[in-house]
Amino acid sequence: MAYVIAEPCIGTKDRACVDACPVDCIHPKADEDGAETDDQLFIDPVECIDCGACVPVCPVSAIFGSDDLPEKWEEFREKNASHFGR
Repeated sequence: MAYVIAEPCIGTKDRACVDACPVDCIHPKADEDGAETDDQLFIDPVECIDCGACVPVCPVSAIFGSDDLPEKWEEFREKNASHFGR
């Protein structure tokens, strides 16, 4: 079960989760393409190891386990995956 970044991240893009991720699967980082133009951060569902390290550091509670993603934000599962061409 990969984690998914949902609607609360839009416009916030606090990168504490990027620093907490042990496998570097949350993008865009501050120095990457899309850092300024993407409206949120994304988790690569293939690279995510389901450790949950990103969840407690998110200041806006935008990160959910794929199976626990609120129904109102279901489209964010696909939005995260498609960001990485998955």
